[in-house]
Amino acid sequence: MSTVTPPLPYRVADTRDETGDTRSIELVPAGEGLAPFSPGQFAMIYTFGIGQVPVSASALRGRHGGLVHTVRAVGAVSTALYRLRPGDTVGLSGPYGTGWDLAAAAGQDVLVVAGGIGLAPLRPVVHELLRRSAARGRLAVLVGARTPADLVYRDETECWRGQARVEVTVDRPGPGWQGAVGVVTTLLNRIHLRPERTCALVCGPEAMMRYTARDLMARGLAPHRIQVSLERNMHCATGHCGHCQLGPLLLCRDGPVVGYDRVADLLLMREL
Repeated sequence: MSTVTPPLPYRVADTRDETGDTRSIELVPAGEGLAPFSPGQFAMIYTFGIGQVPVSASALRGRHGGLVHTVRAVGAVSTALYRLRPGDTVGLSGPYGTGWDLAAAAGQDVLVVAGGIGLAPLRPVVHELLRRSAARGRLAVLVGARTPADLVYRDETECWRGQARVEVTVDRPGPGWQGAVGVVTTLLNRIHLRPERTCALVCGPEAMMRYTARDLMARGLAPHRIQVSLERNMHCATGHCGHCQLGPLLLCRDGPVVGYDRVADLLLMREL
């Protein structure tokens, strides 16, 4: 099992609004820092006097050299994180869990599929894949959101277009929206998929990941070529409490990133 590590003090170096209820927070160590994170791993962030919450890193090196986490204000802890300002202090422990298997993507075409804030855990792997352009095949990034106002990292995803195929869709268009409309799986029709040499990385709502995996397999992609990030109710981050159990898996330890071949049947059982 993972080792329990006490939280270290981290200072908020910068914040950036992504949507009306979502903000990216860059954290730098106030003293000793944590071990390096890999794309897809998560930290436990402690807001003093309120509680803790698991959040995957959305960038491994921000403008000030710190870890970046993107949070949506949906509960007491995440709302407290959303309200942080530069100079505030939180506790941070980690890194925890498994990251995206970049070794499996070596020399392969890579398809990144994100739903909503699910782009946050995928963002560091896109950064790394853009950096490793000579060591991979084609890179395509498909992004879906409920509305244009819910799209995160809009300026950055536009910049990715120079080095990757980027397609964006929304469920409900707003005034002036000129892009695609529909669920993110409809974007699969826009790319030429070579299933025998493609690695797919998927993160978003659980239903979205199931349907994306289903459609990818229908196009010939083997389940072991699909990786998903499953962030359920992680509480201890060390595999002791069982809050994040999915069948035989403890996702804080065995995940959050897992091969779809390991979880396909488990995700079909709603009681899990």
